[in-house]
Amino acid sequence: MTTFDDLLEEAGTFGHCQRRIFALLCLLSLPFAGVYVGIVFQGFTPDHWCRDSAVVEMRQACGWSLADSRRLTVPLVNSSGVLQQSSCEQYKVDWNSTGLTCDTQELDLIALGLFGSAVIMSQTQIALSLNLCVFMDRFKYHTHFLMSFILNAISGFALAVAPNYISLLVFRTIFGFGAKGGWMTSYVLLTEIVGVEYRRTVGILYQMFFSVGVLILPLLAYFITDWRWLQVTITAPYILFLSYYWLIPESPRWLISQNNSSRAMEITESMAKENKKKLTRNLETLTDEEGDSPSASLLDLVRTPNMRKHTFILMFNWFTSGVVYQGLIMRVGIAGGDVYIDFLISGLVEFPAAFLILFTIERIGRRLPFASANIVAGTSCLVTAFIPDSMFWFKMVVACIGRLGITMAFEMVVFVNTELYPTFVRNLGVSVCSTLCDVGGIVAPFLLYRLAVIWLELPLIIFGVVAFIAGGLVLLLPETRGVPLPETIDDIEFPNRKKENPLENQQMKKLLKSKLTSNKETRSV
Repeated sequence: MTTFDDLLEEAGTFGHCQRRIFALLCLLSLPFAGVYVGIVFQGFTPDHWCRDSAVVEMRQACGWSLADSRRLTVPLVNSSGVLQQSSCEQYKVDWNSTGLTCDTQELDLIALGLFGSAVIMSQTQIALSLNLCVFMDRFKYHTHFLMSFILNAISGFALAVAPNYISLLVFRTIFGFGAKGGWMTSYVLLTEIVGVEYRRTVGILYQMFFSVGVLILPLLAYFITDWRWLQVTITAPYILFLSYYWLIPESPRWLISQNNSSRAMEITESMAKENKKKLTRNLETLTDEEGDSPSASLLDLVRTPNMRKHTFILMFNWFTSGVVYQGLIMRVGIAGGDVYIDFLISGLVEFPAAFLILFTIERIGRRLPFASANIVAGTSCLVTAFIPDSMFWFKMVVACIGRLGITMAFEMVVFVNTELYPTFVRNLGVSVCSTLCDVGGIVAPFLLYRLAVIWLELPLIIFGVVAFIAGGLVLLLPETRGVPLPETIDDIEFPNRKKENPLENQQMKKLLKSKLTSNKETRSV
């Protein structure tokens, strides 16, 4: 019986066609970094305080400095145990009728909060909790690409010219809605069109281009200081990505799961032709379990015991990755250093994460590095919280180790998620679970900015505890090293039925093929 993996082996597991698609989709990861963490610069709050026109007149008449006028008009507030001048409060006083002179040195006035918190932009960052991918197991990946990029282009440019705060929130929500869905669908497509021996490599490298985008972002923000023009720069590539609708084929594996084997065969033959290969098999003998999958349903994710366990554990790990990763990135904006340099340094540590994953997951497996990454991140967060500010560089190093750990965990949860769901529900499963990452991204600024008022390092304690729990839960997941992508729910519920190692299977087939060839040559002689 023929399976798609058999056809893929003949068509080429990572030939010119897959490399072309891989290169195109990696470009998609670059601007997504701006969508996901660009708020650090777009929503950055500079040092500021409340302006009063009467005070301005007195400052000019009396020769006060800006520091003098701020000291006389703004009360002191407690910020993480340190008294500092408020950014959002001023003394309630009518400066035109006080009778004060330029010699006034002290004021005994009542403080009144005039403005809300300056971190509202950060709190609303990217409302992605209902991303477009949820529906895509019922629709073509092509349809998803087109819808996603159109939404990105329209909402992204509209966001750049948003006239008020409410419209800004609406457009930013739509922008994140499309961008996250397109990014996740691209990842799933990549894992479905390459051989099992290349699956983990393309998945990690695809995410590494997100890290490249993270490094490019502070450079763009440094030279493009207007957040509206920065938004235009982040959005512009999505106009070019519209061409992907014609440049990237539909997933044959997904078509088979939707009982469209004829179209899947056409695309596979086209891939083989581009790879300069020739198919000797067809899908007429396709195994029943691969060609007769039902339509995806949310209930499929929780109906059976193993699927339910995988779903809940993956959801929590997606949430952890989102809240800790976003929290550590946004903490750069309130740590008091140079936001551009600190962001760049913390972004550099994401590259070792990719190489550590590539080095360990085929030698050790998925589960242990995944759990260890979360535990390292949790430990680093807890240790960083108790390192005094006087030990700046030591604190920076430990914090970067935490960033390294959570980056590893983030990259691993993506491809482990794809390996734990059958084809017909894979995109839906990844989308539903990754929605918890979006929830984590929304929760992160609330934890960071609200708890930091009590103690600047308190959010790190929360991040550390959450990461520890996530690491422990990962140990309850099955090992997926060398295991073929599941096609049905039965493959998840009864994993022992698929005991064949696909790598060993492919090597055995090649060995048999070479022996047959040598036997024919011997006979001809």
